[in-house]
Amino acid sequence: MRIAFIGLGNMGAPMARNLIKAGHQLSLFDLNKDVLAELAELGGQISASPKDAASASELVITMLPAAAHVRSVYLNEDGVLAGVRAGTPVVDCSTIDPQTVRAVHAAAARQGVDLADAPVSGGTGGAAAGTLTFMVGASEALFATLQPVLAQMGRNIVHCGEVGTGQIAKICNNLLLGISMIGVSEAMALGNALGIDTKVLAGIINSSTGRCWSSDTYNPWPGIVETAPASRGYTGGFGAELMLKDLGLATEAARQAHQPVILGAVAQQLYQAMSLRGEGGKDFSAIIEGYRKPE
Repeated sequence: MRIAFIGLGNMGAPMARNLIKAGHQLSLFDLNKDVLAELAELGGQISASPKDAASASELVITMLPAAAHVRSVYLNEDGVLAGVRAGTPVVDCSTIDPQTVRAVHAAAARQGVDLADAPVSGGTGGAAAGTLTFMVGASEALFATLQPVLAQMGRNIVHCGEVGTGQIAKICNNLLLGISMIGVSEAMALGNALGIDTKVLAGIINSSTGRCWSSDTYNPWPGIVETAPASRGYTGGFGAELMLKDLGLATEAARQAHQPVILGAVAQQLYQAMSLRGEGGKDFSAIIEGYRKPE
């Protein structure tokens, strides 16, 4: 299949690699010339603009940092909607607000183009391994079209409902993730301060009612989970700035819905403080450093 892939950052680049490995012909666009050159060596074709990439493609996939980038890539004069042919399926895998997705979907629909939102979970490791979870907001027909291609980049492809529901699922999941990581950080730091061996404490939590992904798979205390960012100086993984962005999306959506998210708002402030300390580039599990005494 001829696929336009626009947005080749930490997530988009490995996703595109997996599609190339699966035998698809990719038309690529990104501002990073180095990653374009790397993917071109694997067989991808470099495009001059999103419009150029979309014009001859049978499917368009975008993976972009924020809502402003999505609007620009789709709606500008050299954007996707200026080049894509009517009837071509389009899927945006960015994590943004539901309102922007629905607005871009409406603009696409006026040109006979059906757009889905399909944000992902699984991080850079999942993107590289092809084990991402896709949360898809789309019509039944569009989901059926997209599912085989998404399955070449992910393991769990979930139809959440109509356009925008993929973003709703993603921001609710990451709202809980941010809160749970803070909870695990507080518990681990408290146990350490009171004198229990942190490995013993983690083992108890992970076989008891406090068990959660933030503890058993991604524990923020160094040395508990060898594969977690905490065991490599909080490098890699899911950046604190990205968590702050997602918590901002969740709290803004809650404001518009008049729905209280009290713990979510507190979590947002804690990650904001982490960012102001200049630690936004660390993995989000480094939030625990605010609870640990200096050694």
